[in-house]
Amino acid sequence: MRLALAEAERAVLSGDVPVGAVVLGGDGGVLSAGHNERELTGDPTAHAEVLAIRRAAERLGGWRLTGCTLVVTLEPCTMCAGAITQSRVDRVVYGARDEKAGAAGSLWDVVRDRRLNHRPEVIHGVLEAACAGALTTFFRNR
Repeated sequence: MRLALAEAERAVLSGDVPVGAVVLGGDGGVLSAGHNERELTGDPTAHAEVLAIRRAAERLGGWRLTGCTLVVTLEPCTMCAGAITQSRVDRVVYGARDEKAGAAGSLWDVVRDRRLNHRPEVIHGVLEAACAGALTTFFRNR
């Protein structure tokens, strides 16, 4: 999670919301990382999770991220939850809950919807205070 927090700090440099993500391989090694780049690129899909998933798939040479863990500072939204299920990530670990747009247990629970053919394990609250603090500071300063 500390690597994801470092990625989140990079997002602030371009005026993006400080969300960072890291994809770990089955051996625990870092496959990829990403941070929000919506403001930087003008791309509404440039969320930290989507960018990290894309980069991991590119590095592995395929779209299936079976055996991988996505670590993210903020609970994934519905778009990111869809990318998580489609990429077959085995585990999602997140820090801060998102009561307004979270799709991994807060507002919705897309990633564990029994109607889907893939449901990753979800672990929440890891370094929650640090993850939430980065967001609170960012929005206070805006």
